[in-house]
Amino acid sequence: EQGTIAKVIIKSYTPITKRHVVIAVAGHVNHGKSTLIACLMTGQPDDGRKWLYLDTLPHEIERNLSADLHFALLGFREGQPILMKNPLDKLEKIKVASMADKLLSFVDTVGHEPWLRTTIRGLVGQEVDYGLLIVAADDGPTHITREHLGIMLALGLPIIVCISKIDRVTEERRLEVRDQVSKLLKKVGRVPLLIRDSNDIELVIDKMNTVVPIIETSSVTLHGYNHLYDLLSMLPARAKSLDQPFLLYIDRVYNIEGVGSVVSGSIMQGKLRAGSDLLIGPDPKGLFRPVKARSIEMHYARVAEAEAGYIVGIAIRGISHEEIRRGMVLCDASFAPRAVWSFKADLLILTHPTRVASGYEPVLHCHTISHTVKLTLVDKEYLKPGEQGEVIMEFKYSPWLIREGDKFVIREGRTKGIGQVTKILRYA
Repeated sequence: EQGTIAKVIIKSYTPITKRHVVIAVAGHVNHGKSTLIACLMTGQPDDGRKWLYLDTLPHEIERNLSADLHFALLGFREGQPILMKNPLDKLEKIKVASMADKLLSFVDTVGHEPWLRTTIRGLVGQEVDYGLLIVAADDGPTHITREHLGIMLALGLPIIVCISKIDRVTEERRLEVRDQVSKLLKKVGRVPLLIRDSNDIELVIDKMNTVVPIIETSSVTLHGYNHLYDLLSMLPARAKSLDQPFLLYIDRVYNIEGVGSVVSGSIMQGKLRAGSDLLIGPDPKGLFRPVKARSIEMHYARVAEAEAGYIVGIAIRGISHEEIRRGMVLCDASFAPRAVWSFKADLLILTHPTRVASGYEPVLHCHTISHTVKLTLVDKEYLKPGEQGEVIMEFKYSPWLIREGDKFVIREGRTKGIGQVTKILRYA
């Protein structure tokens, strides 16, 4: 696994706000996703290197583009952003986490097409509350823009659109891109609304399942950032299942010297206290084993308790990091997890060069699971792009924890589809 988790020694737990929102940021490569987040965190205009604030990896710096998911933090206190001088300073992040009465966690996804599976992982696997779609004014909506928008819509996310880099274009071009974005949103059944003042924000804030706010921005002049701060500060947290047994799908695995096995991911439901006894699995045979949650960190701040919606790192005891796989879960024993081999689902094919028939083997992305499945059509001979049908899916190599109602994305080459689990057929 790329990346590290810093070890910060804190003598007391950091109190974490209960108001927490997770936002996935998507869009085409070089449309300004990472730069926008960095400028939001600092309140400073871009100097061409602000995107490096997102814990960038060496090969990303060399190529000048993101190749993995990055996570960022923005805190608000009494409606005002708490800005950081240096977002790479762990102590500044801890300070923001402790001072804020509202926290936003950004999941910065990848815009480069070869890493689409990583972007899908960011959108599907992080229990996201809102989607923030970035469209550069000099480039306009692209096929990647449409693809990312389609995944957000399939997951039922309320969406915000930022038209970036407006300092680089003429007024005529800005109006042209605004019109292109509006037509794209209308085509998928959403109502676009350009944010011009605070009245527009108040109008849209409780209608975002239908209405999509559009904000024109420039990271160089910070034009539009005041509207974006106001909108973000007012975003309501979506309902979380806090009274259900604890469940987290593992996204990353680390082996930290002096700490041991550490896993990170978004808490899907319930609450977790440091020191709790948990189960981890399934292993390739579909079994779960007991472990203990030694400590919990959120944006480098040690916390005593975390709840649904938080993106956390958990140090666990009772298993070596070599035995942990992305897509496994950590859960409370009362959750009574059972690994699944096969299930029924409703599937919609978005794109395919020809048509999908029984025996087709795409990769399924659900939560943080990424695994090959074998597909069998139930009531049709084949599915063409735009067609929907009932299918049976079977994991090819090992079982995973999947439940009725779970949404997923399939992909293989140029083929992509979205679906929802309707019935579990065979447990491990």
